[in-house]
Amino acid sequence: MERRGPGLAALGALGRRLLWALPAYAAGLLGLGAGAVVLALALYAGWRRRRQARERGMQLAARLQRDEEAAVRAAAAAGLGAARGELTAWVNFPDVERAEWLNKVLAQAWPFFGQYMEKLLVESIAPAIRASNAHLQTFTFTKVDMGEKPLRVLGVRAHPGTHKKQILLDLNISYVGDVQIDVEVKKFFCKAGVKGMQLHGMLRIILEPLLGDVPIVGALSMFFIRRPTLDINWTGMTNLLDIPGLSSMSDTMIMDTISSYLVLPNRLLVPLVPNLHDAAQLRCPLPRGVVRVHLRGARDLRCKDRFMGGLVEGKSDPYAVLRVGTQVATSRVIDDNLNPTWDEVYEFIVHEVPGQEIEVELFDKDPDQDDLLGRMKLDFGEVLKAQVVEEWFPLQEGGQGRLHLRLEWLSLTSDASKLEQVLERNQTIVAKPDPPSAAILVVYLDRAEDLPMKKPGKEPNPMVQVSVQDVTRESKVVYNSSAPVWEDAFRFFLHDPAHQDLDIQVKDDPRQGSLGSLSLPLRRLLQAPELTLAEPFQLQRSGPRSRLHMKLVLRVLYFDAPEDATPQPTLSSGQPEPPPSSTVGSPRPSHTHPDPQFGTEHVLRIHLLEAQDLVAKDTFLGGMVRGRSDPYARVRVSGRSFRSRVVKEELNPRWNEVYEVIVDNIPGQDVEFDLFDKDIDKDDFLGRCKVPLRRVLSHRVLDEWLPLEEVKSGRLHVKLERLDPCPSTALLEQVLHTNSLLQPARGELLSAALLSVFLDRASELPLRKGSKPPAAFASLTVREVTLKTKTCSPSTEPVWDEGFSFLIKQPHLESLELQVKEEGGQPLGALSLPLPQLLASEGLLLDSWLPLAGGGPGSQVLLRAQLGVLVSQQAEAAGDAAPPVPREVPGDEESGAGGGLRQRLHPGDSPPEPAESPLGRLQLTLWYHRDQQKLVAIVHCCRRLKPASKELPDPYVSLVLLPDRSRGTKRKTSVQRKSLNPDYNERFEWDLPLEEASRRKLEAQVKSSQSFMARDKEVLGKLHLDLAQVDLTEGGSHWYELQEERSSP
Repeated sequence: MERRGPGLAALGALGRRLLWALPAYAAGLLGLGAGAVVLALALYAGWRRRRQARERGMQLAARLQRDEEAAVRAAAAAGLGAARGELTAWVNFPDVERAEWLNKVLAQAWPFFGQYMEKLLVESIAPAIRASNAHLQTFTFTKVDMGEKPLRVLGVRAHPGTHKKQILLDLNISYVGDVQIDVEVKKFFCKAGVKGMQLHGMLRIILEPLLGDVPIVGALSMFFIRRPTLDINWTGMTNLLDIPGLSSMSDTMIMDTISSYLVLPNRLLVPLVPNLHDAAQLRCPLPRGVVRVHLRGARDLRCKDRFMGGLVEGKSDPYAVLRVGTQVATSRVIDDNLNPTWDEVYEFIVHEVPGQEIEVELFDKDPDQDDLLGRMKLDFGEVLKAQVVEEWFPLQEGGQGRLHLRLEWLSLTSDASKLEQVLERNQTIVAKPDPPSAAILVVYLDRAEDLPMKKPGKEPNPMVQVSVQDVTRESKVVYNSSAPVWEDAFRFFLHDPAHQDLDIQVKDDPRQGSLGSLSLPLRRLLQAPELTLAEPFQLQRSGPRSRLHMKLVLRVLYFDAPEDATPQPTLSSGQPEPPPSSTVGSPRPSHTHPDPQFGTEHVLRIHLLEAQDLVAKDTFLGGMVRGRSDPYARVRVSGRSFRSRVVKEELNPRWNEVYEVIVDNIPGQDVEFDLFDKDIDKDDFLGRCKVPLRRVLSHRVLDEWLPLEEVKSGRLHVKLERLDPCPSTALLEQVLHTNSLLQPARGELLSAALLSVFLDRASELPLRKGSKPPAAFASLTVREVTLKTKTCSPSTEPVWDEGFSFLIKQPHLESLELQVKEEGGQPLGALSLPLPQLLASEGLLLDSWLPLAGGGPGSQVLLRAQLGVLVSQQAEAAGDAAPPVPREVPGDEESGAGGGLRQRLHPGDSPPEPAESPLGRLQLTLWYHRDQQKLVAIVHCCRRLKPASKELPDPYVSLVLLPDRSRGTKRKTSVQRKSLNPDYNERFEWDLPLEEASRRKLEAQVKSSQSFMARDKEVLGKLHLDLAQVDLTEGGSHWYELQEERSSP
């Protein structure tokens, strides 16, 4: 045997090589060309690569869980959890409770759940599959292994039910499992299976009804409010579904199957008591209401169509997809338009409030793949609360643009007398593509009895078709039964119930032979008590005792809204649609008349601080060696998107970055955070979380750790602060000073004010050549931010009526630049409004006609400009605790040695001159930033320095934290040429805890830079400060006398 071993190995190797030539031989035998062979090899290579990537991902997920469990056990054994500040199981996030006890129960019960699934699949599912088709009589499950990784519940949230006999629970579930299920059909030598699966989603469980006897709860209803995310790794014959392009198709088909059972309006009912009353109503309850969605239009969409390699920018062909659970509607496509108007109406059935939401996605229609233009989401709880919501919703993930929607909540009422009122109102609604509905019909299909047999001795396979006009619904097929039980429900929108009929056909599947029919006028329901009929209905053209047991419920869709809720067209700025652009014959207004919502915006300051316990995505040696991640964050809110810097090889990154965005109180907005691992090819997903914007606006400040969703571990530390514009300069000096203390080392200057501009109209614009009035628009610019109005129809007195907002960094230095131009770009006039002029105005407000330079002799614009100082919580507290400090106006940013941030003072804003001192004085601000755990020093200026020679010095300031004189503790300002009173206003930071900072001493030396060749710089004076004697929480600016160089600390 040992002598034959090498020979057999050689034969096996030769055989494997011959198998590689088999595809080429088969292609030649079948007459296929070389292209078919190349295509087949490419598909095989793509499938193999994708499968290997999925297997590596599954192995990594399993390894991460084992490492996490080992770390948790080690921490618990050593008692290090609290010492390291890790999150314990009893810590709750707002509105969401962690259920670690439930995860422990699931982990212990998971093997037994696997045994149950194996028994269910082998003893119940497999026989049913074999009986369903003659070709599947050899179908078997060869392996059923649910793996070692259980389902995890990331959070639980409880809601009050609609009545006292109901409890609502929302479970955020995550399953990254090593499940393996193999099947085989021996007749066709077919093997297939699944090896690894991921499922993430929000599962709602309803405990209803509550009973006065054990087990207290009568039944459990389970469903996904929204479609969960699914990823499956196929094996065997089904691994063809892993080929790129087919994978998403296969997952989508499976998700459609799951949705048909577990996504609203479908739900799984688990009775806990026998003979449960109204089980059908629990399985298919009446909807909570109907939402009528008016899809008005969109504004300022992104250009997606480009030509000549992107050199020529075109437009887009937008259309909208509206989705509520499994209900989907698609609008028509509008060609070549970035400001489309649809004016279409859709209606959606709502079952769960709060929870269900509408998602609207805008796409650009293309011949190949449609491009996403943006999306928005809104929870129907907001619509129920307000009854009518009409807003320009900012689009997320599209970068820009707004979507105009009007949503109306229609209540379900059993009062038939209100039907005429509803029909009269519907006649005033111009609805496309379908007329508005007046009522909704719910058909509860229970069972049938004594259906006829088409062949003697052979039971039928009955199914039911339920139709109202041209809408038809079908029930499932019940095999081999003349008394089938369906327990199904169907819903129909009715335009005029008094003139519509319900048609029912009972058919024998698959030949579709008729077993009976029924036609019922719906006006009969209008005369029934509570608009409900529940009785057995005799089938026509069927057996003499053939009956269909149903329950029919009709509800009128009643719109109960305040009188002022009538639709009013609005613009993207939130202002009402203006009158025609020509104002000939109307009196000239002296002031603007903006909408009441003008100037009510807030500024959201987002502090992206740090993250902990992120998932390691970088692996080496085929996944055998676990690395780390290079995380960065994306922040999205109100149509704006920000991206943080990348922190290399860190699972607990610290960003300490600040972003600011102008927001309004439009419902349905979220502050979204997505974390990724930066890679060379495709960045890996590290988790996401979000905070409702309304929650931030109602609390003013939120400082929280947010759990990351759709990943195994991780949490994100953010601080969200609402800044309200205050039309007063009382705290402006303190705001500027506080901003200089809070200013991060990276990023833009913090905003000190919000400028709101309402551009009403223009007057006496110059005519174009040929004495034609211009089609004018206006552009408004503050720093690099430019916003444009719409283009009015040709007129010398155009009316815009649009509002705009700008973040102001330096109110004393910035200005508003306005240009009025013709549609082709020809200037018609310009205006420059310095913001110091607003600061000097009463109430920081200017509302008047202003002349346009470069236009006609009488060219003017009517605008309203108002400034609001953004007072943060720190600035407000500092303003109450201390007198105003000298204003430090930030200017051009210039990095000095050690990463300082340069901030110039305005020439007229220098601090008061210090008293006489032998060597001069130095102005410093020392402050400890608790949020970022940093010591901050701001070097403002020096005054009355003493020159060491006849020439004026080139001074700079050097800072050192004693007793450590290493390079890491040294900082220095830039050099000011030939000055005895230099201004610096540069900021420096040291990363160290407050206790450590209090033990340090700060040495500041003012030196003169003689030349780049000189090793020793001339010292003009120095200063030693014991930080233990300095109030680092004050953040105030102080003058210090400089001492001789020879003086000791």
